[in-house]
Amino acid sequence: MKNYLNPVICDIKPSGIRRFFDIAAEMDDVISLGVGEPDFDTPWSIRETAIYTLEQGKTVYTANAGLKELRQEISKYVYRKYHLTYDPIHQILVTVGGSEAIDLALRAMIVPGDEVLIPEPSYVSYIPCVIMAGGVPVNIPLTSENSFKLMAEDIEKHITDKTKAIVFPFPNNPTGSIMTLEDLQPVAEVIRKHDLFVISDEIYAELSYGDKPHVSIASLPDMAERTLVINGFSKAFSMTGWRLGYAMGPEELVRQMIKIHQFAIMCAPTTSQYAAVEALRNCDAKVDAMRREYNRRRRYVLSRLQAMGLTCFEPEGAFYVFPSIQSLHMTSEEFCSSLLYDQKVAVVPGDAFGEHGEGFVRISYAYSMEELKTALDRIEKFVQGL
Repeated sequence: MKNYLNPVICDIKPSGIRRFFDIAAEMDDVISLGVGEPDFDTPWSIRETAIYTLEQGKTVYTANAGLKELRQEISKYVYRKYHLTYDPIHQILVTVGGSEAIDLALRAMIVPGDEVLIPEPSYVSYIPCVIMAGGVPVNIPLTSENSFKLMAEDIEKHITDKTKAIVFPFPNNPTGSIMTLEDLQPVAEVIRKHDLFVISDEIYAELSYGDKPHVSIASLPDMAERTLVINGFSKAFSMTGWRLGYAMGPEELVRQMIKIHQFAIMCAPTTSQYAAVEALRNCDAKVDAMRREYNRRRRYVLSRLQAMGLTCFEPEGAFYVFPSIQSLHMTSEEFCSSLLYDQKVAVVPGDAFGEHGEGFVRISYAYSMEELKTALDRIEKFVQGL
């Protein structure tokens, strides 16, 4: 069989997140804080809309780019929320989750040898998707000393004559770091100076906890024409299993992405698209309520980690904390494996998000307060035992 397989694909490592999740699934009495999935039910009005469209028999293919009605609602939503302006007919594509949008963008843009800058630690799919598109991933280390923000000078250091694009993952998974308007301005200046394209993954845009709302880099001067914004419904609307995302950007890029989407996927799930229209129109209050609860959990988890002596940068977005375990003189892998087998708590080693995540672990607080309390009691017992 080996002779039939693509060696490039064979050399790509499986997701470190799923590996620990799969181990935990085979054990009894394990509390898993490893998967980034909201514990809230999808709001009822969204589910009800889906049920109603099924009863009406609305189960046929939609346009390749997605329901026109949904694209129009996305356009209205991002203008209202983030001051972004996109033509729903020519500049918006509805995808099977945000992950498909990342893959489509890279395949539409990258030719063999192109370099793509990827801040690290960050979401596990960026590097494999660049490699599968024939590109070369170039990692930019993010540090806790800079609050895991992307610094303009660090971008400059990694640019070569082969650099074509940069992935922009904020709010960040796994660190929870965000980029404010003040943070974005010098970064945008470097990107314009070197004529780079930005793939901005903003799936956690609704989950920012500071006084200021999320700012998209595409909203800065002269950035919309060189930015593809990716978002979706999984995190903000608790719709992970509905598999629905969207991409917004320059018309020519979106047209080429639709071409790949057309041949590989056809269209995103029809029922999910009708449900998403309801989400965008009528569920702001539900999203606000979930965000308030996440913020409460965030503060609780931080306080518990600090009390047990683990240094932890304060995340201002997403639903993760990324504490340092360097003082315990263990690798991230050793810490997570020992914690899982000793105390039956699953968290994710930081190096699952790239080599610069080593020395940290990712803990998701997208779980009930009861589960978080029990899990943190076990983590505290484990740390004290060390």
